[in-house]
Amino acid sequence: MELRGVERADVEGKTVLVRVDYNVPLSDGQVADDTRLRASLPTVQYLLEHGAKVVLISHLGRPEGHVIEGLRLAPVAARLEDLLGRSVRQLESCVGPVVSEAIKQGSPGDVFLLENVRFHHEESTNESGFARELARLGDVYVNDAFAAVHRAHASTVGIADHLPAYAGMLMEREIAALSRLEKPERPYVAIIGGKKARSKLGALRDLAPRVDEILIGGGVAFTFLGAYGADVGDSVVDEGLFDEIREIGDVAEREGTAIHLPEDVAIGIDLSPGGEVRTSDACAIPAGWQGLDIGPKTIERFTDRVATAKTVVWTGPLGAFEVEPFSTGTRRIGEAIAASDAYSVIGGGETGEAMARFGLADRISYVSTGGGACLALLRGKQLPALEALRS
Repeated sequence: MELRGVERADVEGKTVLVRVDYNVPLSDGQVADDTRLRASLPTVQYLLEHGAKVVLISHLGRPEGHVIEGLRLAPVAARLEDLLGRSVRQLESCVGPVVSEAIKQGSPGDVFLLENVRFHHEESTNESGFARELARLGDVYVNDAFAAVHRAHASTVGIADHLPAYAGMLMEREIAALSRLEKPERPYVAIIGGKKARSKLGALRDLAPRVDEILIGGGVAFTFLGAYGADVGDSVVDEGLFDEIREIGDVAEREGTAIHLPEDVAIGIDLSPGGEVRTSDACAIPAGWQGLDIGPKTIERFTDRVATAKTVVWTGPLGAFEVEPFSTGTRRIGEAIAASDAYSVIGGGETGEAMARFGLADRISYVSTGGGACLALLRGKQLPALEALRS
């Protein structure tokens, strides 16, 4: 996919609106993980070095059109100032006369951060008038928010109808890395985990004809096991998905794609660091216990599959990695990928966080900043925000 990169834009003396994704975790009023901020720096610095006035647009959380004090972007502005080594003026809204006048009075080299764009319900509905209001704030539009590229919102799609639109450097890196998966070296292995099966079924259905093997862990595995009659104790199961899961199994069988489910799991009464931990047959978890990680036999089998792969895509942790007794599966599979010769892509989100926590991120071929966007691209979905950036 060829994109019209920011390097082709005339930005000197211009006000450039940059859609970034600063949807980052906060803790005690501070940014807890600045990975997405750091990922945006090359684009921001390029624009500043080329004489632009930079206006950053982002969302934070899901305020659903309401002003939520805990979702204001002030902590993001403070951390961004540290990273850039220059002042970042955080504005009180993202549209309106006060905002437009503040930006107008700025100079090349100034950086502004608009308030959470999702405080306005018109953002998620891509309301044309709201998109026009945003567009009036600048001369050029740059989309560097790969993690939001699958959202047809005013700040990702609508604004590009009113300004010359370009892809930021992060966007270009993401697309280049993921484009390698259009013609992958084989065997091609997908690893699917995470808490909820419902959010992964579309990806599993679309990936089944594209990959050679699928390894399933995390909370997703227990709904799959339940669909085939396993006793999974008190593990979280979405019974409403059973028919669809069996249909996905049929698709995989027709395509010759092997689906590997856990054969053993680490179980606990609850998710606590001090609780008792046992290993159980994945199909015979005792009542009152829940599966919280893949077990040693499954780790060995999954590691063997990774070792033979030439391409690996992974989205979703294989256990509750945040709590140490249940981090083993995610860490061990991450280590296996890092040690392999495969081209490996981690689909951002919690999986990327886990790789960073275990010190493995630098040994993965590419860690995406956007889990949902990454999955959408891998599934072959049309991403509306990308269409405006094509060469």
